Amino acid sequence: MIKKYLLTTAYAGIAALSASQASALDEITVAYFLEWPMPFQFAKANGTYEEEMGVKINWVSFDTGTAMSAAMASGDVQIAVSQGVPPFVVATSAGQDLQAVDVAVSYSDNDNCVVAEALEIDKDSAGELNGKKVGVPIGTAAHYGFLSQMAHFGVDVGSMEIVDMAPADGAAAFAQGNLDMVCGWGGALRRMVEHGNVLLTGTEKEELGILVFDVTSAPAEFAESEGELLSKFLKVTADANAMWNSGDKKDEMLPVIAKDAGMDLADAEATIATFTFPSAEEQLSEKWLGGGAQTFMKGVADIFVNAGSIEAALDSYEGAVNSAPLEAAQN
Repeated sequence: MIKKYLLTTAYAGIAALSASQASALDEITVAYFLEWPMPFQFAKANGTYEEEMGVKINWVSFDTGTAMSAAMASGDVQIAVSQGVPPFVVATSAGQDLQAVDVAVSYSDNDNCVVAEALEIDKDSAGELNGKKVGVPIGTAAHYGFLSQMAHFGVDVGSMEIVDMAPADGAAAFAQGNLDMVCGWGGALRRMVEHGNVLLTGTEKEELGILVFDVTSAPAEFAESEGELLSKFLKVTADANAMWNSGDKKDEMLPVIAKDAGMDLADAEATIATFTFPSAEEQLSEKWLGGGAQTFMKGVADIFVNAGSIEAALDSYEGAVNSAPLEAAQN
């Protein structure tokens, strides 16, 4: 069932890259997440993207990265901000021609799985999770983290009842006591930990090689035909990140970001404090788009194949990364 869902989502409308992308565009649609505060939202709220790009932008919020893939496949979305690497890998492994064009955010502490407090299970007793019911957004970064953690602890995923749930829905079911374990990110994760505990911290996950980062992605056809437009988008994003990273504009930026993310100020501040936003120069280094991201994508794909979640991995994910628009933006 999981495999069928993933393939259905990834293949949905792959052949239907429509004429809406083909012409010289006067408007585009960009996907993003609510309750996921990022510096780009300061520029989004202030109209900076439209000003610099000279096009109208329709901003549409999504619940999962898999839904973003489907929307890009159908031609309804041209750019997706902060798409998780696992849903990106699922789509490209299935044949969808997407490209990662920047590293949007790294966040090991803001994507995790939480065990119900009543079970009193921690990392020393994680074997007791065999046979338990888990809410997981399939094909996402949280799904990859879940599989990786269960592999580390030697838990038989096949013994578990896995329910495909968006993080907000999983958090609600978890609060009602309907799940033994739940996985997610952002505001939903904060609600989850009110009723349970994480098995591994972000630092502990990174030590095991369980990275968590998102990319900005786009259909390869759009990146090729509208490369200049895409570069302008990435330049505005990089400038917003630099403004945030400077540290002296946070008081000005945070209220705007929080409002755009649909969050109160305290929650937005707590969430964004767990994020890092690499500079364009860092993103183009060997650690990220210069080779590290491609290697990591291959590792994610191989884990999904071994778990029976996707049919096959690509031999290489070099073609799924396109650093040219970001290089142009930097210059």
